Amino acid sequence: MRFTRLISCGDSFTEGMSDEIVNGQYRGWADRIADIMAREVSGFTYANLAVRGKLVHQVVADQIPVALSFITGKETLVTFHAGANDVLRPNYKSEIVLPLYAKAVREIASTGATVLLFTVLERTGAKGKTGELWASRFGKFNANVRSVGAEVGAIIADANEEGLLSDPRFLAKDRLHLNEIGHERVAQGLLEKLGLPFDPVWRNPLPLQADIHWSKKFAHYAQWFISFLIPWMWRRLRGKSSGDGRSGKHSKPVLWPFK
Repeated sequence: MRFTRLISCGDSFTEGMSDEIVNGQYRGWADRIADIMAREVSGFTYANLAVRGKLVHQVVADQIPVALSFITGKETLVTFHAGANDVLRPNYKSEIVLPLYAKAVREIASTGATVLLFTVLERTGAKGKTGELWASRFGKFNANVRSVGAEVGAIIADANEEGLLSDPRFLAKDRLHLNEIGHERVAQGLLEKLGLPFDPVWRNPLPLQADIHWSKKFAHYAQWFISFLIPWMWRRLRGKSSGDGRSGKHSKPVLWPFK
C-alpha cells in the first residue's frame, strides 16, 4: 500500500516523548515513518493529533472526530494508541475502557481507512506484585486490541513479539517513555510491517552491558524518584495532567516534510 496520508492519534507514545527535539517538538516514531512515506508518494500529508497524558475517553472525544474528517479512504493510514494511561491508574475500570477503545477502532475502520493498532509490552522486567499487576492488566488490554483489530482487519504492531524491545536502554530517564533509540527501533519495525523501506538493524539487540555498581543504581533511582515520580504523584493528587492545555503538534494534515 502506498499511503498518501498519515493521521496519528493517541498519547505521549505517539506524540514522541522523549525523542530528540526538532523545531521545538519531540520527533517520535510517527514523524520518522512519515519521513519514509513522504519519499514514496508525492504530495504526502501528515497529521499528529496525539497529546501526552490523555486518557482513552479524551482521545476518543477530542481526536477521533478530527481524524475522521481527514480520512480519504484506504490510502490514509490511521494509527491509534490509547488506553495505556488508563491502565496505569489505580482506579482503572476495564469494563469502561476496553469497550470504548473497541468502539473507536470500529468507527475509524468504518471509513475505509487502513488502521494500525498497538499492544503494550506486558513483561518489562519488573518483579513482584507490581510486575504481575502490570502483566495482568496489559494482558487483558492487549487481548482487546487483538480482538477488535482482527474484527476490522487492522494492522497490529505487537510489542510482545519482539523480546528485544524490553531492554530498558530503549527508555528515557523517566523509565516510561521511549528515548531516541527506542523511537527509531519502533519506527523501523513499523516500516517493515507496513511493507516500506526499513533498516533491518532494528532487530539486533543492543550490546551486552556491564554490571552497574549498586551505588550508581541507587543514585539513578533517587534521581528518578525526585525528578519524575514525585511530580507525577503531585499531578495526580491535584487532578492535573502533563497534557493539560496542549494540542497536537500537527492538528491538521500538513505537507511533509514539514518546513
